[in-house]
Amino acid sequence: MVTKGKVSSLNIIDVARVTPSNSDSSESLTLPLTFFDILWYKFHSVERVIFYKLTDATRPFFDSVIVPNLKTSLSSSLSHYLPLAGKLVWEPLDPKPSIVYTPNDAVSFTIAESNADFSRLSGNKPFPSTDLHPLVPELHVSDDSASAVSFQVTLFPNQGFCIGVNAHHAVLDGKTTTMFLKSWAYTCKNQDSSLPQDLIPTYDRTVIKGPPGLDTEFLNVWSSVAKMFTGGKEPENPKSLKLLPSPEISPDVVRYTVDLTREDIQTLRERLKRESSVSSSPKELRLSTFVIVYSYALTCLIKARGGDPNRPVGYGFAADCRSLMDPPVPSSYFGNCVSTYLKLPLKAETFMGEEGFLAAARMVSDSVEALDESIAWKIPDPLGMFTALPPGSQLLSVAGSTRFGVYGLDFGWGRPEKVVVVSIDQGEAISIAESRDGNGGVEVGFSLKKHEMDVLIELLHNGLKH
Repeated sequence: MVTKGKVSSLNIIDVARVTPSNSDSSESLTLPLTFFDILWYKFHSVERVIFYKLTDATRPFFDSVIVPNLKTSLSSSLSHYLPLAGKLVWEPLDPKPSIVYTPNDAVSFTIAESNADFSRLSGNKPFPSTDLHPLVPELHVSDDSASAVSFQVTLFPNQGFCIGVNAHHAVLDGKTTTMFLKSWAYTCKNQDSSLPQDLIPTYDRTVIKGPPGLDTEFLNVWSSVAKMFTGGKEPENPKSLKLLPSPEISPDVVRYTVDLTREDIQTLRERLKRESSVSSSPKELRLSTFVIVYSYALTCLIKARGGDPNRPVGYGFAADCRSLMDPPVPSSYFGNCVSTYLKLPLKAETFMGEEGFLAAARMVSDSVEALDESIAWKIPDPLGMFTALPPGSQLLSVAGSTRFGVYGLDFGWGRPEKVVVVSIDQGEAISIAESRDGNGGVEVGFSLKKHEMDVLIELLHNGLKH
């Protein structure tokens, strides 16, 4: 990766296997995928990098303190989260895939050193998205099996270090991933192998209830999606666990983060109140932080793309169904309990005019209001809609949540300097997290071609002046 004439390189020091500590040598565990897991099982994995600023991070300190502490606490945390050390498999006679942990299974833990500029990668100014890729570990995925998760810790000498996470979406959603990361951080910081109750996962899959046959229905939809990539032919191996092909990320795609303060969000809220009061619609808007931030990002992104006002656009977001289900699913449930809401096809012109932001807020507000338990049963509809998207469509989605509390991930060396969702560059996605300062703001991450990003940055900042 080349930027400003400097080639930054990554040196892999070691690739270790970390097994769960204290796990009974004969203990095995099998978790069949639920329909929620099957929804995500072909999507690309979720990649995060968590940056920690630490000027004491010399190579000797890294080798003798940081890496051993992270490895020991990872091993201890995995003993509570055995499936993460296991694999996703689909046995020939089984109707659907399962996560299987057997004794001696382990997670891959890469140790590396980088000479890249830590402050640039953890800052808010634009830089090439591909610069983050070396900081994310590989996740083993083949026809026959797939790893649940892999980790990488990378030293930036005398600047800090980062933890890269690559998580298979069929195994865990954002809530479960951050619950595990909080467990690992708690264990590392406190040197304590016992976890608080809210960080101990629940494996009871009977809490996920739904109409019979949903599993098969979802697998059939995925089978039809697979045909799109094989020219309409039946795939050679219908039980292959390989993920959908990922696009090559062009070197001119850049990453940018905007920090919307609590005051910025209030400014946008007041603007929507003003604009909606003079519009013809009597329906009151649900002006939650999510609705405001997502609608604003959506509008700016569609305007930044420009082009044909009639071009097809759409938006989607994941909804945590734990509290929507009846009875509710425990918040500590391990696995996926998120559905996806899609709204398409829409036209770009709806968002490109003066009232674009208000139009977006109305739609997103209505979408959030409409969420109930039935969103879980309607999943085949969005999957079908996803496959029917016309070429050149702009479908925007969201990764992360302000509720995950990622800036609380303190492994003993302080709060993160920056948390980045690298995998948003796999599609038209943004990432959302709570602001690092904890003052009620929101951090929004974007990954776009440079010429579009230049326009987007101007739109994002100009829109706050209204």
